[in-house]
Amino acid sequence: MRKPYEPERLRQLRDALLTGLVERDLPVRLALIASLAGEHLLMVGPPGTAKSLIARRLHLAFAKSSYFERLLTRFTVPEEIFGPLSIKGLEEDRYERLTEKYLPTASIAFLDEIFKANSAILNSLLTLLNEREFDNGTRRDRTPLIAVIGASNELPDSDELDALFDRFLLRLHVGAVSKESFPHLIGLRGQATPEVTESLKLTDEDVKEIQAVAETVHVPDDVVALLCALREWCGAESIKVSDRRWRKIVKLLQVSALTNGRETVSIWDCWLLQHCLWNKAEDREKIYTWYASRVGASEAMDLARLTRIVVVWESKLKADQNSRSLSKVNHLYLAHPRAMPYAGIKFIGAERDNKGKGFTLAELDTMQIEDPRMTPFSKWPKRDAYLADRSNWHLCPEPTSHKPAYIHDCLRQINQLGTDVVRYQEELQQHIQALEAKISTHLWVTADFMEPAAENLKQTLQDVQTLLARISKAREGFELLPREVDFIELVADEIEIETTSQ
Repeated sequence: MRKPYEPERLRQLRDALLTGLVERDLPVRLALIASLAGEHLLMVGPPGTAKSLIARRLHLAFAKSSYFERLLTRFTVPEEIFGPLSIKGLEEDRYERLTEKYLPTASIAFLDEIFKANSAILNSLLTLLNEREFDNGTRRDRTPLIAVIGASNELPDSDELDALFDRFLLRLHVGAVSKESFPHLIGLRGQATPEVTESLKLTDEDVKEIQAVAETVHVPDDVVALLCALREWCGAESIKVSDRRWRKIVKLLQVSALTNGRETVSIWDCWLLQHCLWNKAEDREKIYTWYASRVGASEAMDLARLTRIVVVWESKLKADQNSRSLSKVNHLYLAHPRAMPYAGIKFIGAERDNKGKGFTLAELDTMQIEDPRMTPFSKWPKRDAYLADRSNWHLCPEPTSHKPAYIHDCLRQINQLGTDVVRYQEELQQHIQALEAKISTHLWVTADFMEPAAENLKQTLQDVQTLLARISKAREGFELLPREVDFIELVADEIEIETTSQ
């Protein structure tokens, strides 16, 4: 028996709905997956951009479904949306509405200028959108609503509409057809209605089955990590996202995976996030950029996290390299201010310490002192007094010697880090190789994501290769750290020497 969530069936259904449309691929995709997930789509844009047409096309995807459409104004009364009051009911002291052919009995609905809804409509509308229920008198009736397509020329500008805005999980800005596609648009003739065969149409039972099976779809660690990072980023960017919305997003991703023939959500399904989280139009591009830069993340790892770990090891290495032991000090000296090396240049200021290295006694003895004639330091009358004066000393603690076990443990951890990054690199390469197939066959991701995804993956691969070079350099640095003499190794060497001499 054919399952309602078979990818090929849904692909044919999607493509049928797109017949005769110009640059409306994305609205159709989002409207269809919204309805399969039991969610709603909001389209924001100027009049004449085919918003109502998308809703009517969506209605064609469902068998035996009813359709409701209404333009809201600030003068719209509840009777226009929910049905007139029953005169017979009033005569019997019952406050009930005749809901037949109105929103409470619709499967697919289009509400234009939805943010014009007044307070008399708002509360009932919120309950209907979220719970799929309608309070009719003393009864709360279950409605057959699959999805509402809301439309508006502008975003809401009052706090009382925030709850309504939040009911639309998917949001899309719809603009005019581009310059490139305009000739195609004006070449269209008539208002062609696509033919959707009955075998492709979905029933209420199909939608329920899709949503039920989707709950069993696994959400892996890499997707959980991405959602956690995105939630933190949204907070930093002051993009408010309710906990209810995050729960609904996970459900949407599960439906996306199921309808693409998978039992596990993938990073590619998360492409939909850009249409779920924005509150202002400019935020969508920021979310998209954030996601596109992370399409190669896997196994709860991302490049930023790995880079932070490498930075920690580099800092640790630098600290170990700069560490000096006060128990081992080289007794060196500063050059005399009137001393001249063979080059005939006087030592002045900071030059006296030989750039922090100091001079040995042998090096001082090779210098000439201008006092009053050129006299070798080794024969200079004041030599002993100069050497005895502590202000002429330059004490250099020797580099700290580290325990072999410490260096071994550091190298072990760095090698493990290198192994993790190499595995990440291999998975990135697999992502790149499978990129075209993943996107071109994905039901909901549009083809224009191919190029930016490829560019970001290749850039991430270059960054990973740079990271591997830094790890290699850090490994070499730890290997070259001064080591304490290992007593066991020393005894073993002495035994070997004695054995050889015998």
